[in-house]
Amino acid sequence: MPRTPTELLSPADRERLASLRRMKAVALGALLLMAALFVLGFALQESVPALAYLRAAAEGGMVGALADWFAVTALFRRPLGLPIPHTAIIPSRKDEIGRSLGEFVETNFLSSPVVRGKLQSARISERLGAWLAQPAHAERVSSEGAAMAQGVLRALSDDDVQDLVAALAREHLIEPEWGTPAGVWLERIVETGAHHAAVDLAADSLSSWLADNRDAFAGLVSRRLPSWVPSLAHRVVDGALYNETVAFVDAVRADGAHPARKAIDRYLARLADSLQHDAETRAKLEGAKVAVFDSPRVRELAGSAWETAKNGLIVSLGDERSALRTRMREALIEIGGRLSSDRAIQRRVDGWVVDAAGFLVERYRHDIASIITDTVEKWDAEETTEKIELLVGRDLQYIRLNGTVVGALAGLVIFSVAHAVFG
Repeated sequence: MPRTPTELLSPADRERLASLRRMKAVALGALLLMAALFVLGFALQESVPALAYLRAAAEGGMVGALADWFAVTALFRRPLGLPIPHTAIIPSRKDEIGRSLGEFVETNFLSSPVVRGKLQSARISERLGAWLAQPAHAERVSSEGAAMAQGVLRALSDDDVQDLVAALAREHLIEPEWGTPAGVWLERIVETGAHHAAVDLAADSLSSWLADNRDAFAGLVSRRLPSWVPSLAHRVVDGALYNETVAFVDAVRADGAHPARKAIDRYLARLADSLQHDAETRAKLEGAKVAVFDSPRVRELAGSAWETAKNGLIVSLGDERSALRTRMREALIEIGGRLSSDRAIQRRVDGWVVDAAGFLVERYRHDIASIITDTVEKWDAEETTEKIELLVGRDLQYIRLNGTVVGALAGLVIFSVAHAVFG
């Protein structure tokens, strides 16, 4: 009988315990019935010879019941507390049973052919796709994913993220030398004329600005003229300056070989050469780079950007009607639809799953199976015995009942044959 307090058992274990006790009572009742019948037959067989058959059957039933009681009890404990060899098998060989169970699972369930065959026949991608394609399931997955992402974002330390950004900036922006690579890059741009589009954009932007800001030229030059110059001359000078500027910009826009464009090309070529070969120019660039990227202000800006992005993500992830959550659901439904209908994708995904599972099983199956061995070794022997008895003890009581019935029939047959032969 398990000695674990009933209140510590789970509801399922309490039910198993009650069922085990009932079956033990039934098996014991069968033994007592055989004993009573034996006493009756033995006492009256002289006066009623037919009761000798009853005595023989009851005698065989008692022998069978006692033998099977011993066998069943010997699995879990020592019968009557006697140190009989090969009894209390489960508590005395618990660790060996655990190792054998681990080896059995490893050999028969965690072999690559078994796992691959099972996964290949399971149609995982198709079934997963059909499940994901349902909006309710996609919503569930997106909700769980959003909750996990929120937890990760909240767990991240802002200081750690700022330190990481600063370290990455220093490693990839500040420490590397920019001059020579920038010079090579600029030289290639000038050689291929890739900068002409930027010049065109600048000229177009300047032309648009001039068209919208004529008043900006009012007084630009005329306010520096002597006071005795007539006001009409002021307006003429400002207008002439504006018109000349507009004409110059329009000429640059219209003429791809304009001297201003040539001057820009020559300047960029000289700058590219200086960045590659002039130490002073490279030093100036390095100084400007350090001033921009290695300042406390940049770190503060990175921290502020991270905090803003993090808070925005947390809010969007928590709002099921946000654009982010909506897009997550739509993407999951779309993925599910593709998985459930596209055979080519199904074959690829199933192949990835099978290969990954086969790799993991081949490499880690011993470690996985060792979980069983290690867990059983850590169990208390008495507690292990009680757990196993709760699981299989009720069925084992049927062995006692069967032994009682079979013993009774065997005793009856043996006695009948002997009586028939020897009269």
